[in-house]
Amino acid sequence: MPFGLDGVEVGLIIVFLCLFGGIMSGFPVAFAIAGAGVISFGIIAALDSAGLLLHAAIDTNSAEYAALVAEGVRRDTISIFRYPELPRVLEPVFVGGWEQAIDRNISFIVNRMNERVIAGASIETLLAVLMFVMMGITLERSKIANDLLTTMARVFGPLPGGLAVSIVIVGAFLAASTGIVGATVVTMGLLALPTMLRNNYSPELATGVIAASGTLGQIIPPSIVIVLLGTLAGDIYSTAQENRAQLVGCSDALTYLGEPAVVSVGTLFQAALLPGILLAFLYGAYAFGFALLNPSKAPAVVMADGQGTVSTREDMLTWALGVPVALVLGAIVLGQTGIIGSQDVRVSSFSDAGSTASLRTNVSPDCQAAMIDLHGQAAWDEAVAQQAEIDAAGGVQMAQERTAEELEAARQAAIAAAAPIGTGIAVLFIGLALVLSTARAVNPLADGRPLLIGAGGVALALLIDWLLIAPTTTSGTTFVLMAIPMALVLYGVGPAFSRLAQNELLRVVFPPLVLIVAVLGSILGGITNPTPAAALGAGGAIMLAAYRKLQEEGGGKGSIILMASLALVVMLLFGINFDLRTGLETTTTADVIATVIAQISYHIAFIGLLYACWVLFRTGVLAPVVRETAKVTSMVFTILIGSQLLNLVLISFGGEHYIQDFLRSFDNELKVFLIVMLVLFILGFVLDFLEIIYIVIPIVGPVIYGGTFDPKWVTIMIAVNLQTSFLTPPFGFALFYLRGVAPKEVTTGHIYRGVLPFVLIQVAGLAILWFFPAIVTIVPNLLP
Repeated sequence: MPFGLDGVEVGLIIVFLCLFGGIMSGFPVAFAIAGAGVISFGIIAALDSAGLLLHAAIDTNSAEYAALVAEGVRRDTISIFRYPELPRVLEPVFVGGWEQAIDRNISFIVNRMNERVIAGASIETLLAVLMFVMMGITLERSKIANDLLTTMARVFGPLPGGLAVSIVIVGAFLAASTGIVGATVVTMGLLALPTMLRNNYSPELATGVIAASGTLGQIIPPSIVIVLLGTLAGDIYSTAQENRAQLVGCSDALTYLGEPAVVSVGTLFQAALLPGILLAFLYGAYAFGFALLNPSKAPAVVMADGQGTVSTREDMLTWALGVPVALVLGAIVLGQTGIIGSQDVRVSSFSDAGSTASLRTNVSPDCQAAMIDLHGQAAWDEAVAQQAEIDAAGGVQMAQERTAEELEAARQAAIAAAAPIGTGIAVLFIGLALVLSTARAVNPLADGRPLLIGAGGVALALLIDWLLIAPTTTSGTTFVLMAIPMALVLYGVGPAFSRLAQNELLRVVFPPLVLIVAVLGSILGGITNPTPAAALGAGGAIMLAAYRKLQEEGGGKGSIILMASLALVVMLLFGINFDLRTGLETTTTADVIATVIAQISYHIAFIGLLYACWVLFRTGVLAPVVRETAKVTSMVFTILIGSQLLNLVLISFGGEHYIQDFLRSFDNELKVFLIVMLVLFILGFVLDFLEIIYIVIPIVGPVIYGGTFDPKWVTIMIAVNLQTSFLTPPFGFALFYLRGVAPKEVTTGHIYRGVLPFVLIQVAGLAILWFFPAIVTIVPNLLP
């Protein structure tokens, strides 16, 4: 064997040398990966045919191997790494010949392409990639970053290191609205870097903070990395836990774990929220601390004033902080006391099924021992006691169809338990009250009567809901009763928006913030999955960009887009409060009217979206957006296909199982995960995140997802590690993006030295998440 290496080891070296050579050749990465697979397979097949590649496999016919099996050692745990003293037998790396490997690979390729690219269960989620990319590119073309940078610089510039802190805030904001690293880094490099250098900022700090902040889009939702990683991790985790359950003698993962072995992209978005905020905070803290220690390299800068306001400090504290906090806390208290809550009185025509034990107890002795080892003796004893009570009561009570009397009794119980004030009405009017309060803070000298009338409408709406609207009140009657309070509130909200528009920060931040809340709120709140939310984000970004273009042209017909946005809100409200299905026997007149209004709103929204597309097309924005979106998504899916081919080459000569056996030879699960994280960090110096996700994760995933670790924590740790690949020299993509737009006086050395502290901050962030995993899991545990 060459150099005393095992044939499989030589094959792995050949594959990775071909991969690195293809990537560094300058050939498009998407095709270089597939080409590396084909070339490496040909080289390995030629060496195998010449008898130069031999694999020293364990002799399964030896007495020593039989003795281990007789002692109860599972066959799948016996490897050359755990038991190097076992007798070996030399065999070709392609046991059945490379011809058979090709036949097997072709069938695997067809199956994998069908599962992951053409018609698999993850395809719907992968469609979110296309629409998130389009959302990001559209917002980037709408000059949102320019306005944000200018406004934030005015707000934070007077602080030590204020310009650097403003870059971090804008980077986090753009991450949640665009998520495109290249666009963010290039935009901030063009707009902010010259300004920072003119104000005597250190080139190292300026370039480092721009490059690092631009990569926040890889972890702050909606992140394309998490979408791609989540679709892959979900499949790997489910399969790995099923294998783990069967190895310990249990029938399936649900029995063994006591919960489904499922992890979704929406859940990962929830898990990534706090880690993303943590990294942004660490970046900002470093910039502020650097400025305090080196004031000459990050001086305070007073920017030219924009359109200001006449608010005093007391006004801001009272109306922008005190009143909103009081409203939110009051709503929470009323919710906890049952005054605000659900008014849904619908009851099922079937009785509730009886509860089951926390764990399945009718299992084999081996499975019982494994479950006790996993959950603890106390949890098992509790499940046994629960099952005993259920058996004594005659078994689990199945759901039975209720009689008319039982249905009426259940309905009366639901009516009695309903809250006096509905959650929907409370959220709507308290939200409008926050708008009125903020408007009062922005311009306290303006006429306050419209705001007072609007506040009176809020109070009247809550009072009417409490006194006149019962849980049995129809939606039509509710809308009629709420017409007067809503009219009063809108009378105050109109002038309130005019005042808010006078504040530059609110005028710049509010439109994209609404879009971010709509997209992320629907995902994090469990209302919908990422794909419809991404479609909403793409459509909203198109309308927002078109509106901004019309404003640049002097107004235009922006009212059409505003009406379309209002139509979307109307559709949402009517869809929640009315039954819009047609042809039902229970359809009421109010439902028919609501359906007509919803249909009209739908057509208005559709016409508004078409008009927005026409505006962007006319102004030369839509065509570049579509081309760039097609380019990025085509690259992603081509890399997906090429990486599957490369993975199948590894599988064909046993490379994937060889690596997995090596990792499983470590008895400490933490040590295995630490090794994987270290390898991913090192690979980040030379590989892009896409190559790592689609080439490396399928190899190591069955090991790291097949243990006891929370899959959400594992995935977010990998995502943060992959974010570092954008910053690590020499091939960090963020460094290339910034180098391409940096002035001549900024050298590559400045950029490399500038990102080094932020790479260390990334490592520190990983360490914090390692020792405090609750940062990842707390949000998914609190949200649905």
